[in-house]
Amino acid sequence: MWDSESESVAGGDYGNGILSSSKHGVKNDGFELRDHSWYVATDIPSDFLVQVGDVNFHLHMYPLLSRSGKMNRLIYESRELGLNKVALDDLPGGPEAFELAAKFCYGIAVDLIAANISGLRCAAEYLEMTEDLEEGNLIFKTEAFLSYVVLSSWRDSIVVLKSCEKLSPWAENLQIVRRCSESIAWKACANPKGIRWAYTGKPSKVSSPNWTEMKDSSPSIKSQVPPDWWFEDVSILRIDHFVRVITAIKVKGMRFELIGAAIMHYAGKWLPGLIKDGGGSTDEASNSSSSSGGSSWKGELHMTVEENKDDTPTVEAKDQRMIVESLISIIPPQKDSVSCRFLLRLLRMANMLKVAPALVTELEKRVGMQLEQATLADLLIPSYNKNETLYDVDLVQRLLEHFLVQEQTESSSPRRQSFPEQHMYNGAQRGANPSAKIRVARLVDSYLTEVSRDRNLSLTKFQVLAEALPDSARTCDDGLYRAVDSYLKAHPTMSEHERKRLCRVMDSQKLSIDARMHAAQNERLPLRVVVQVIFSEQVKISNALANNSLKETGETQYQPVISNRKTLLEGTPQSFQEGWAAAKKDINSLKFELDTFKAKYLELQNDMDILQRQFDKLTNKKQTSAWTAGWKKLSKFTKMTTLENHDIDPQVATAPGEDTRRTTRRWRNSIS
Repeated sequence: MWDSESESVAGGDYGNGILSSSKHGVKNDGFELRDHSWYVATDIPSDFLVQVGDVNFHLHMYPLLSRSGKMNRLIYESRELGLNKVALDDLPGGPEAFELAAKFCYGIAVDLIAANISGLRCAAEYLEMTEDLEEGNLIFKTEAFLSYVVLSSWRDSIVVLKSCEKLSPWAENLQIVRRCSESIAWKACANPKGIRWAYTGKPSKVSSPNWTEMKDSSPSIKSQVPPDWWFEDVSILRIDHFVRVITAIKVKGMRFELIGAAIMHYAGKWLPGLIKDGGGSTDEASNSSSSSGGSSWKGELHMTVEENKDDTPTVEAKDQRMIVESLISIIPPQKDSVSCRFLLRLLRMANMLKVAPALVTELEKRVGMQLEQATLADLLIPSYNKNETLYDVDLVQRLLEHFLVQEQTESSSPRRQSFPEQHMYNGAQRGANPSAKIRVARLVDSYLTEVSRDRNLSLTKFQVLAEALPDSARTCDDGLYRAVDSYLKAHPTMSEHERKRLCRVMDSQKLSIDARMHAAQNERLPLRVVVQVIFSEQVKISNALANNSLKETGETQYQPVISNRKTLLEGTPQSFQEGWAAAKKDINSLKFELDTFKAKYLELQNDMDILQRQFDKLTNKKQTSAWTAGWKKLSKFTKMTTLENHDIDPQVATAPGEDTRRTTRRWRNSIS
């Protein structure tokens, strides 16, 4: 029976958790409290004063000497100095623990419960109340109660571990923390099937099962144990003890989903700033069990952990950093062990509290593993550095890099084919949703649209983040176009070159009809981009007309498309249909202008051809007149040579000379 404080230990009956000594050094009727001072109710006056904190104990030397080795030495030393008092300011457990130890020395019955056993055990060790002084001394009895009563009870183990928070390092050195942590871990990992337990009239958040053997007539025998029954009890522990329990539970082999849910439950309780909307990780951690726990809570849980009246513990900022660092270190390494929303909110708080860079990097890698589950609201993490952008854009860039590395690793892994069959945190199947890259691309486009309104965001950061994902991740660039247009609105002083550089991040051929219609009328876009959009629209219209020509041969293929379009138009609102009609008019006008430009271009091309032919003719004429002038010079030279021959031979007959000249002219004419 685990939840019992009235068990026999080693053959000796504790009398329902009551310790007593058979030897009485001084007859007394108990202790009396007078003005922060304890007195022994006896006729013998006290001869020794013990100060523990601000409380005085007026005692007798002999009962203390017979049971405590430390008091034996202190009394002996004080006698040498002529003193009859001693101060024990460093006593573990304080005045409450010493009061119980002093009562034990006087043989007064002491009630041992889970709330005082750890302090009394540490005080007994401090006072050296060993078996060497007396058999059955306080160390032996408190150790037996811990081992056989406390560690067999779920509730008592939690209470004792909670009480050890003020007993460091004594509780650690005496292995109380380790033994309680292992006991809690063993009970949390036990198979709940067949275990009979009941609730106490508290809501599910502060309830835990009663692991006792109950009678068959109990009304809650058939009730099922929810898997998160131990979350609330464990969440009352201090962070270092919680880490010890979770570490022990990991060693026992509990499922990583439950461990992650317990961590989220603990964070939701101790880090109030982690969840602002009130819905967050705590509710997510207990969704699976709330349905099986029943809608009504009747009957009170027999053994529940008592909590303070204030359910939400107050944690100072200096302690929040230690909590965040500890939680990061114990998150299970498996993917989807905790939700991406929880990781991003934890990352936000880690940046705010200046957590160690190594832990922040590890947390960023965990977010990158499941970035496709993130939402825009969780991704908008403020930048805590002065003189920079409003949101931490560099952080999102690093998350994208970790995501791409993880995607590449999973794509090369042989288990990639079975990965879509794994469940997501929300219980949906990955195969029913688009691929992870497409979802991340949509998320990045929405993020760019939001952060583009910041005038401190540089063009380089915007471009690097927009181009981080491969082209295959986006089937439509409407999201990028919205981000680009928003950036142009927030930065109206950009130069033409910067605007062209900004528009390179999107592909005009991937824009939808609405986006192309808006871009064609957008005065903020560069003219070249507008022309590209109009040209891509013209190409698509031409392809559509060409495809319509094949309608007769493929009527069966095109009929479903027409019916689907009619169905879509019937389901669309009237405002959208009016916008579609206006868009058609704009497209027709743009098409008419484009045809006019083409006709003018052809006319100019014909005029250009005519001018080119005329120019070629003029060039040919100039080349012919030059050759003619050259041959004329050659003929003059020949004529002069003939006249010189006539002067040398005057006796030659005139008729033959004329024949010679005629022959020469004839030859020249033939040459020319």
